[in-house]
Amino acid sequence: MKKTCLSALFSVLTVVGLAAAPAMAQDDVRLNRSIQTLENGDPVFGLFTGNFSLANARGLARSGLDYILIDMEHTAHDMEKLQEFLLGLTDKAAVARQGHAQMRTTPIVRIPANGRNDPEWLVKQVLDIGAFGIMFPYVETAEEAERAVRAMRYPQPRGSEIAEPQGLRGASPGVSAWYWGVSDYVQRADTWPLNPRGELISFIQIESAKGVENAEEIIQVPGVSAIFVGPADLGMSMGLPSSHPEVQAAIDSVLALCLQYDVPCGITTNARDVAARLEQGFLMPTVGYWGDAGIAGGTAETLGIAREASGRTD
Repeated sequence: MKKTCLSALFSVLTVVGLAAAPAMAQDDVRLNRSIQTLENGDPVFGLFTGNFSLANARGLARSGLDYILIDMEHTAHDMEKLQEFLLGLTDKAAVARQGHAQMRTTPIVRIPANGRNDPEWLVKQVLDIGAFGIMFPYVETAEEAERAVRAMRYPQPRGSEIAEPQGLRGASPGVSAWYWGVSDYVQRADTWPLNPRGELISFIQIESAKGVENAEEIIQVPGVSAIFVGPADLGMSMGLPSSHPEVQAAIDSVLALCLQYDVPCGITTNARDVAARLEQGFLMPTVGYWGDAGIAGGTAETLGIAREASGRTD
């Protein structure tokens, strides 16, 4: 089954001229559509999922969502299933229509390692099969955020103005370069916006009282792409329900810092609060949780509200 999926995807890339290295039209195309949308000043909308089936991937690829948070923190860490799921998110008809390899829906993987754990080997494996971003749960200090960024980055060329934080990622770009459909993967596989041409999103979760306390230092770490506030874990850390005013005040304080430093911020939302969260300034809200078969009615409703509230028509 895996060989069939790989062969089919390679065939369609070859047909539309994307597998041939000499003239790869997408070398000048922003492959991470979520980054492109954020650069245009618009919010992006996502969904957590723990269902790695091809049927779910197919549904999500055409769902209208901007990014998928593929959860390997609270599900099995199965790299073979993840690779299948990434292939399933590739909408071959959309690729053919576009004439380049940009995915409509950006795959971002939440790894099981918390900030206090060494994430390097996990990050390397996930990126080496083609993910466009990593979500790091439970980051509590600037040192932990920097370690996350370093795990995502290759060491930069001598004389680079963005050599720090120094990258730790080992070089084995063959599969990921093929999945992205580019000849210059190593140059583009870097964290945005530290590298303006970078296609990788480093999504740092702040979801504890200590993380909130250190939020300003975390947000300022070079190479951090975005912050995601986790209300449930934050509330538990504070010994309060996530709806408690103290928890909401902590969330607001993190968002205020993100706005101050121009760093996109995400949070879970639903149809009742997504418009208000967008009005507050959240740029990367999820509009549903744990999608199991594309997007359910509640998620579709929230996504529709979010698009209308933000003026998104694309």
